[in-house]
Amino acid sequence: MMKKLRTKAGRWFTVLPIYLLIISLGTSHAMAGALDQPKADGMIGEQTNGYLGLVRQDVSPDIKALVRDVNAKRKARYQAIAGKQSVPLLEVEQVGGTTAIEKTLRGNYIKDNSGRWRKK
Repeated sequence: MMKKLRTKAGRWFTVLPIYLLIISLGTSHAMAGALDQPKADGMIGEQTNGYLGLVRQDVSPDIKALVRDVNAKRKARYQAIAGKQSVPLLEVEQVGGTTAIEKTLRGNYIKDNSGRWRKK
């Protein structure tokens, strides 16, 4: 079943190809491994906007740098997908957020649309 989203401009598009591209371009194994412990420790989490966020502000500079690096790589991938699919970046980011939240392990943090961090 393919899910369709309506853009603000009123046009419909199929998000299945975007999901597949995001999954196929997923975070490298080394990068994903580096995120596992900070996620498990409740320092960082996934957001609906497709990017990592700081659950706590008292994290080390290394964790902040990791989040910036991962988010920069995600943005570059999202921009490439948006260009290839001829869809707005915002829509690709939202699909990326949904995908990342779906893949988030139980007990790790996610930020909901209301802006609140909660455990999945």
